[in-house]
Amino acid sequence: MSSGSTDRQIQFMQDLGSTILCCTPSYAAYLGETIVEKGLQDTIKLKAGIFGAEAWSEEMRHDIEKKLGIKAYDIYGLTELEGPGVSYECCEQRGMHICEDQFIAEIINPNTGEVLPDGEKGELVFTSVNKEAFPMIRYRTRDICVLSHEKCSCGRTHVRMAKPMGRSDDMLIIKGVNVFPSQIETVLIDNGYSPNYQLIVDRVNNSDTLDINVEMNQETFSDTLGEISTREKTLVGALKGFLGIYARVHLVEPKSIPRSEGKAVRIIDKRKLY
Repeated sequence: MSSGSTDRQIQFMQDLGSTILCCTPSYAAYLGETIVEKGLQDTIKLKAGIFGAEAWSEEMRHDIEKKLGIKAYDIYGLTELEGPGVSYECCEQRGMHICEDQFIAEIINPNTGEVLPDGEKGELVFTSVNKEAFPMIRYRTRDICVLSHEKCSCGRTHVRMAKPMGRSDDMLIIKGVNVFPSQIETVLIDNGYSPNYQLIVDRVNNSDTLDINVEMNQETFSDTLGEISTREKTLVGALKGFLGIYARVHLVEPKSIPRSEGKAVRIIDKRKLY
């Protein structure tokens, strides 16, 4: 289908009885949200989804699975390494098996380049084995994750990579604290909010500021201003406890944050750091 009108996407899924959905997780979440709002769950025949190209949390996976009635699998790939399918989750959903007949995977310290042992978090590096025209030698992906050579209960023995926990180049350093958008997403979903949010980072009087716009659902949007203010304060406390820094939270009306049919734009960094 490629990208396009969400209504058209849903219509094609209905007409063709589609069973597999491939897209970014943020767009899958939006499709699920739209299908539930329109009451079309019984007309959708999806069984599984293959989602990648951006970071997403386990909480977001469960939300997508619930709304679309599917099993949601993670897939990983890079254009520089032959595109999608570098690694893919099995039925156990406990990490993505890397195609070791095609790629050699390593985890390094992103600051020193030191190779790290199994189980340590660092930057994922790939060397292509069979690519001829444009081979990549120790290509730095900038993705932060963990490798494991433990045998998977599915029977496969290829090394597994954990779901990327962020990127070494999109990690935010705010007031000296490392912050990944996926951490904020976890707090929002744990507190009953959808993963539709936007981070606005700025620097005022030489001090970093973090504002988070979070969409409400129709039920909470009907609350009074006092109740909304209380909800904002609750989220501020939850985020500070999880991140260790203060963030201003702004609950905004449903669907006011722009949707994307590609990668979601989560961060607006207004600081001039370089």
